[in-house]
Amino acid sequence: MLAYQPSSRHRVLPMDYLHWFDLMGVAVFAISGTLAAWRKQMDGFGVLVLATVTAIGGGSLRDVLLDVPVVWMNNNNYFIAIFSAALMTIVLLRKRLTIPNNTLQFFDAIGLAFFVIMGTQKALDHGTSYFVAVMMGTMSGVAGGMIRDVLCREIPMVFRGELYAFTCIFGGAVYILVQMAGATTLPAMLLGMSSLLALRLAAIKWQLTIPVFGKHTSDLGEP
Repeated sequence: MLAYQPSSRHRVLPMDYLHWFDLMGVAVFAISGTLAAWRKQMDGFGVLVLATVTAIGGGSLRDVLLDVPVVWMNNNNYFIAIFSAALMTIVLLRKRLTIPNNTLQFFDAIGLAFFVIMGTQKALDHGTSYFVAVMMGTMSGVAGGMIRDVLCREIPMVFRGELYAFTCIFGGAVYILVQMAGATTLPAMLLGMSSLLALRLAAIKWQLTIPVFGKHTSDLGEP
């Protein structure tokens, strides 16, 4: 299986940009966690817990599997981003009692775009194969949202109707293929993120799915 070999041509993106992309993804997922807490009418502690696990859950699992230091443990900027995003969302929600139905899905999609591509790149930086890198990127994107939904006693979004995990795999694959075609890191990242986001938003709008089972009764004994 092919393994990623970083080159000076592809590593032209300053680490500061990578860090800021990571923080933006954390902030957006913190917003989605806060929105989920608002829907469930949680208290202040519940809001912070849900915002935090949504924002750093996927990245933490990725780093543990890669056997590298968990990124937020030595960097308080991640918690500053989480608390700032949660506080801003709380203030806005207190002034507006209703929000559009797809708002949570919209912010979740943006968070996916950031986290999947950043997770894919981090896996590549640690010498994984292309396939494993895409899986790590997908895991980075979906794990935090899965924890959020389980804590809210809902079926995780990744297991619902519209395309979800497939969009993560698609975005990660686009990112790798663009780099293999000779693009530098920043254009490849932007194209991977935009491709993932466009497909996810299209799936939400037009309810795109990959059907496996047709409509059926819950009793396996029935025809």
